[in-house]
Amino acid sequence: MAPFLISRQTTMDDPTTDNSTSSNAIRDAFTPTYDQKIILIIIAGYTGAILLLWNMPIIKIILAPFKLLTVGLHEFSHAFVGCLTCARIESIEIDPDEGGATRMQGGNAMFTLPAGYLGSSLIGAILVMCGFNIFASKVASIFLGTCLLLTLWWAKNWLTRGIGIAFIGIMLILWFVAHGVGLKYFVLFLGVMSCLYCLWDILDDLVFRKAFESDASKFAELYGLSSRAWGIIWFLVSLVFFACGIIVGLVAFKEDQETQQRQAEGFGW
Repeated sequence: MAPFLISRQTTMDDPTTDNSTSSNAIRDAFTPTYDQKIILIIIAGYTGAILLLWNMPIIKIILAPFKLLTVGLHEFSHAFVGCLTCARIESIEIDPDEGGATRMQGGNAMFTLPAGYLGSSLIGAILVMCGFNIFASKVASIFLGTCLLLTLWWAKNWLTRGIGIAFIGIMLILWFVAHGVGLKYFVLFLGVMSCLYCLWDILDDLVFRKAFESDASKFAELYGLSSRAWGIIWFLVSLVFFACGIIVGLVAFKEDQETQQRQAEGFGW
């Protein structure tokens, strides 16, 4: 009788097992933990509160400092990209009516003009992402503090200086409270506020045409299309930034609150 072999297929040889494992890993990465669900609820709460207070008489003054901060980040983004394209920055100014101006000589308008909206929305998305984790929030506060210090360097009026100093001071205080737990929620709020302000500002200035002259109108004169078309494009890009900030935060930071506090204890405590 001729010998014969019996072939056994183990799970190690089964390609469907690898596919199933990969699918499970992907699903787990995008499934929020209990602590992340709380963060998502807080983001929704922040969003609702900001939209509710935005134009409410008298009470809307609560948001005024945060709006001015976002204006400062908008102008900082113009200046920073201007530096990257060899511009000489003359000044940054914020005015009480939530307007701002960056004066520079030289630079590449193709990059500096859209940098205001897109740069500040990107900063907001980074803050939202880091708001999922205490340690990351501390790193984000250093990043934001550096942006504000550079803004102070270019500032030419006391409102701009005052906003920068005030927010740097708040972050320094929150850094040492409960190992930075308060800083985490503050950074998260600043991120949500920055993203929402950018989205609304783009719609208000560029799509609804409340501003006679804007970054988009200047960009349209130089590179074609209409200011409204560029406004819609920048709005969509900013919306993608916001969504990506939340998604990356979900995937990257799975630690529970206790683990986060332990991680943050040795960082600047």
